[in-house]
Amino acid sequence: MKTTKIIYYVSTGLLTLLMLFSAGMYFFNHAEVASMFSNFGYPTYIIYPYAIAKILGLVALWFVVNKTIKEWAYAGFFFAFIFAFFAHIMISDGEQMGAILAMILLITSYITNKKITNG
Repeated sequence: MKTTKIIYYVSTGLLTLLMLFSAGMYFFNHAEVASMFSNFGYPTYIIYPYAIAKILGLVALWFVVNKTIKEWAYAGFFFAFIFAFFAHIMISDGEQMGAILAMILLITSYITNKKITNG
């Protein structure tokens, strides 16, 4: 159980750093992110709401006790990472490794969280 908790905190911590870096880019390097979103064919007006959603998802993972909300946060991140992976594949920019890393961290966090909360 102790090893499971360590794996949970490490994976969730690294995922948190990755998402905070991403959200920070959305807020503080808006021009570059807007260019990337335009290349994906995404509207640029979703950049700030998306950054806020990432931060709220992290809050749910770390601080919300309600299991349903936590599940929704994990699901939201799951779909975001899937879409990011395929968006990078579709424009052939070679940047899909960030989405793969995020997905690995997310799945590891999810599985270990389930083991901890279900005994």
